[in-house]
Amino acid sequence: MRAVDLIQKKRDGGELSTAEIEWLISGYVDGSVPDYQMSAFAMAVYFKGMSMREVRDLTMCMVKSGDEIDLSSIPGIKTDKHSTGGVGDKVTLILAPLVASFDVPVAKMSGRGLGHTGGTLDKLESIKGFQIERTEEEFINQVKAINLSVIGQSDKLVKADKLLYALRDVTATVDIIPLIASSVMSKKIAAGADKILLDVTVGDGAFMKTVEEARELAKTMVALGNEVGRQTVAVITDMSQPLGCAIGNRLEVLEALDIMQGKGRSDVTQFICDLAKIMLDLAGVKASDEVIYDHLVNGAALNKFHEMVLAQGGDLDDLYRPSRATYTTDIVADEDGYIEALSALEFGLFAMRLGAGRSVKTDKLNYETGIVFHKKVGDVVKIGDNVATIYSDKILDEKEVTEFKKNVKINREKSVPQEIIEIIS
Repeated sequence: MRAVDLIQKKRDGGELSTAEIEWLISGYVDGSVPDYQMSAFAMAVYFKGMSMREVRDLTMCMVKSGDEIDLSSIPGIKTDKHSTGGVGDKVTLILAPLVASFDVPVAKMSGRGLGHTGGTLDKLESIKGFQIERTEEEFINQVKAINLSVIGQSDKLVKADKLLYALRDVTATVDIIPLIASSVMSKKIAAGADKILLDVTVGDGAFMKTVEEARELAKTMVALGNEVGRQTVAVITDMSQPLGCAIGNRLEVLEALDIMQGKGRSDVTQFICDLAKIMLDLAGVKASDEVIYDHLVNGAALNKFHEMVLAQGGDLDDLYRPSRATYTTDIVADEDGYIEALSALEFGLFAMRLGAGRSVKTDKLNYETGIVFHKKVGDVVKIGDNVATIYSDKILDEKEVTEFKKNVKINREKSVPQEIIEIIS
């Protein structure tokens, strides 16, 4: 075979055979297919798409390009959760210990943030001493011991995805449903969980901008998981505004702790409970809404989170310390009304410029900076009310404050946001 022939075939709308996809992916991993040809192939897929069979073959070829984790020695039904990315998304920090508090094993590999989206690993590393690099044996033993571990992805896992994602990131081919689906599901399948919950975000702060796109991606990933024997459920969730109140690593950890102490906003608290119910159902655990809520706010989830922090080298005293950002700037409302919109994309980019996120993978993070919103979409505001507090390591100038305030949309009519838009199984 020749890569140029496969590129041409896909460019002209043809369907690659299983053997052709296997040859292309194995060649890319061993270096015989160069970056420039794989870039051309990714762009051909961008314009011509892939059939479901092609996506399935691509996914399984990527799984086989590296190690696969065997979780069979862990008793019970192993669960995992993945988000397609968002702003202020601290869900894993809360949901994973909440589900584990029901004696359901949660064995999760997470990623880092890039651009306006945050990463779970970065949030955990804002805790002094927390180790996200663990051996497979340590990972499995920890889940056996406390039903919970969240670590970074091994370099030996899904090698093809690591190479292809880096290439897509610099060739404007990230937002292609076949390649997103195969990237996400190859990692989830290789990570070994029996049951998978996918949080497919939609809105200006997500890769998927419309519900139709999110639905197509969700259906594709659910089909991939189910076809290889990993029962998969997807929820389409709103990412038009930041999730919860905080954006920024230390600030999001503190919000997660508040939620696990019953001090969080009711909307995000309910959202976490709704996701937990789905994960518990996948694991065969029937729990009422009241019991799930009780586990979340009355210490069961928090104690499990403490166990994970200690097991992975974290300092519980450091866990609760406030942000050490040098400056705080309060943003106040200039008019009466209701918060109509808070652009997840714009505020994610603003937080990134404060140092809370990376514009390129080599950027060093400032764990202390970010934004805390005191008002969210649908909340009433009066002139002079504190809408948000910005945590920074420099004094913000008037231009920066003005830029922030222009993205706080206030209207006379109240709008009601919807966290979970649709469930696909």
